Amino acid sequence: MKEKNLDKAFLGHPKPLSSLFSLEIWERFSYYGMRALLVLFMSASILDGGLGLSREYASAVVGVFAGSLYLATLPGGYIADNYLGQKRAVFLGAIIIALGHLSIALSYFYSLMFYLGLVFIVIGTGFFKPCSSVMVGMLYKKGDSRRDAGFTLFYMGINIGALIAPIICGFFSEHYGYHIGLGIGGLGMLVALAVFYFKTIPSFEEFEREFGLSSSWKEPVRKQEFVKYLLIGFVLILAFFVALCTFGVLVLDPVAIATYMTIIIALASLAYFIFLLFLPSISLDEKKGLIPFVVLFVASAFFWSVFEQQPTTYNLFAKDFMDRTIFGFEIPTAWFQSLNSLFILIIAPLLSFLWLFLASRKKDLDSMSKFVLGLVFAGLSFLIMYFAASYVADSETFLDGQSSFAKVSSLWMVASLFFLTIGELCLSPVGMSVMTKIAPKILQNQVMGLFFVSISLGNLVAGLIGGGVNLENIKNLPDIFMDCVIMLFIVALVVLLIKKPIYMLLKTDKI
Repeated sequence: MKEKNLDKAFLGHPKPLSSLFSLEIWERFSYYGMRALLVLFMSASILDGGLGLSREYASAVVGVFAGSLYLATLPGGYIADNYLGQKRAVFLGAIIIALGHLSIALSYFYSLMFYLGLVFIVIGTGFFKPCSSVMVGMLYKKGDSRRDAGFTLFYMGINIGALIAPIICGFFSEHYGYHIGLGIGGLGMLVALAVFYFKTIPSFEEFEREFGLSSSWKEPVRKQEFVKYLLIGFVLILAFFVALCTFGVLVLDPVAIATYMTIIIALASLAYFIFLLFLPSISLDEKKGLIPFVVLFVASAFFWSVFEQQPTTYNLFAKDFMDRTIFGFEIPTAWFQSLNSLFILIIAPLLSFLWLFLASRKKDLDSMSKFVLGLVFAGLSFLIMYFAASYVADSETFLDGQSSFAKVSSLWMVASLFFLTIGELCLSPVGMSVMTKIAPKILQNQVMGLFFVSISLGNLVAGLIGGGVNLENIKNLPDIFMDCVIMLFIVALVVLLIKKPIYMLLKTDKI
């Protein structure tokens, strides 16, 4: 009876899922609380408690930071599989992330600590993020029909954390300064660390003892001793790199870094695709399946280059050009970063029901068509921002030689983020599902990891675009949004036109 209760103790799911759910809420709280404030903090003047950086510089830093987070999950997952195991990787990752937030808090005294903190968070997330997801899968035996629902609950934890973090951190930032707001986000990671140590570990040990796990969470899949020396070498190189920056020997330009990273990652991805086409261990049919993968990879990169402008372009637009006052209360800029998660929690169940309804009527959409819808909805979201930016740009008036601009209603951004969220729900989960279907069997994990590289590319490009949102560039702001609209609609049209030839090549009517 105890074994059965353990297996269904959390809403009909294994008991440890409850602690993983809480763990993800607080880890994401720490990330999204910081993410909502990053560009605002860096671009604010020193007198206002910021770093006094240009918006172009600040947006590029955000892009490099977010892009590096997704890249870090590839080596992080490899080290967990080949040396640390899931338990040690998550615990180590949580500690490093917490140290990152502590470093950001100490940037009040020494600005270089801010960048060191970002590096720590990237490294820690590389260990933490892939392993926490893998631990969810360990709770279910092969063929367990509850697996998808379990991951849905886990995904809800992500969005609950992402929903409340900008509200709480934004409030404290607005009233007590950026360092306090960022510090509140850091407290979330300390809570996550406590949850893992005092709740997740005992819960997993009990479940493993009484019911068993689908694979070991304490030991790596295979232990490779050379990985230890790779870790030691990385730590020494990082320490040397930090020393060079500390003493001014090395001066970094984040705009150039973002640009070069985008080019290098794009070329490396292309090289990897070519390598797969000539790999003898992959069958001809599997190689044909790589064609839609390449198409969707490119489409995904374009989509995320728009979607990931929320912490940069959207944040800066809300700060400068939106009327955020309702009934005498001025809404903190960071609060708008919660809208995406709020809409996900509302729209996701409705959209899931719609797909099931269409499938029951034999009218369900194929995956590439859903990708097209995702791109179109994202384009519509930026079309709304184009009209809002045009209104601001056309409202310029002059008084005593000074120009001023009218502010638009915050409902413009609410509507834009609503459409952007629909686009995300059409594209993101479908993309991950398609990758598991068309990836060669022997390379499924690598191909899935490569799909996340498209998100990394999108973040880098988004960081480069976001720097254009400022008062000096207001006349060009509508063009920035319209360029994104045209780009997305063109990519959507291309995917739509080549969909049928691809399906003919694969000898199927959908994937």
